[in-house]
Amino acid sequence: MTRNIDDSFVEFVAAHRARLFRTAYLLVGDAHRAEDIVQTALTKLYVAWSRVASVDNVEAYARRAVINAHLSEHRRPWRRERLVLDDIEPPAVHDPDPGEGDALWTALRGLPIGQRRIVLLRHYWGLSVAETAADLGIGEGTVKRQTWTALNSLRSVLGTTELNGGHR
Repeated sequence: MTRNIDDSFVEFVAAHRARLFRTAYLLVGDAHRAEDIVQTALTKLYVAWSRVASVDNVEAYARRAVINAHLSEHRRPWRRERLVLDDIEPPAVHDPDPGEGDALWTALRGLPIGQRRIVLLRHYWGLSVAETAADLGIGEGTVKRQTWTALNSLRSVLGTTELNGGHR
């Protein structure tokens, strides 16, 4: 029995880990922190796998686990501390290629974290307003308002009107 549970979990992770990682990376802008977030989420998912595997939308559960792991990680006081190492060069980090250009990534990282989460869920995951609100535990009106504000900010930074303000 445990073998089948483990096999189904491994299959799920193999199929969905890259998208979960990209979501975490888009939230934090750092490959190492994104990896930590995904590992935390997958650990919690594995512990609950016997219950979760029978749910209709396991991907939604995993996505929510990533968002919750990011929320928890973002609240930790030690994350606000910064080391000052003037004489030490940081290791080269090979973050995923955004494929959209540096301007979009920079603009996305410039959004407040709440707006960034909403933009990612609405436009990267393609969730509806109701699904986004449920994932974040906020009202649908907040999702609509924050989406509008975030997209306007992105438009002004990128100097384009091509960003879709839709998905209503």
